[in-house]
Amino acid sequence: MSAATLVFDLDGTISDSSPGIIRSFNHALEVHGFETAPEAAIAAEIGPQIDKTFLKLADGLAPARVPEMVTTYRARYATTGYAENTLYPGIYDAISGLAASGVTLGVCTSKREDLAIKVLDHFGLLPCFAFVSGGDVGIRKQDQLRDLLAAGRVAPDAWMVGDRDIDIASAKANGLRSLGVRWGFGALGELEAAGADRVVDDVDAMLNIFQEA
Repeated sequence: MSAATLVFDLDGTISDSSPGIIRSFNHALEVHGFETAPEAAIAAEIGPQIDKTFLKLADGLAPARVPEMVTTYRARYATTGYAENTLYPGIYDAISGLAASGVTLGVCTSKREDLAIKVLDHFGLLPCFAFVSGGDVGIRKQDQLRDLLAAGRVAPDAWMVGDRDIDIASAKANGLRSLGVRWGFGALGELEAAGADRVVDDVDAMLNIFQEA
């Protein structure tokens, strides 16, 4: 395997987290007196920071109330939502195989770090990753990657692998190569418009890219 360091997004890249995320968002909206949102509307927002998603989904939500919405969301996600995940076909074998071959793997996600670790541990994939970088309210993914580069956890020739334009933009902002995967939550053409170096339709194609890299 030629690629030395691969940094994976989590939601929409490693696992289909939509059931748990959708139910946790709607739980928080309902608890705080807002109308629940259509599943498709929530799924379209999976990937960016959680505070921005609440401001889009909750009509009339004051920014000052966002932290309480996030707390309610995370309480459900931490106990129930994280387990309402399924791995994408071929992902388990691909990640475990890459790790076994000596490739350094990491995760960079907008999900809070403890919750990301919980998801990866649930699937038995946590030992495959050298690091897990989680986000929080007000933390941009491009800043997470910047800090990983500064700390030497990510090599300058690494690839960022993700399903949304935020993954591609964050990689480009840090001079990293990017691979967009179409099996996640991105809209048609989103990854190409963001300027992904390569875009693939399935896990086998992803592995082929890394063998060529």
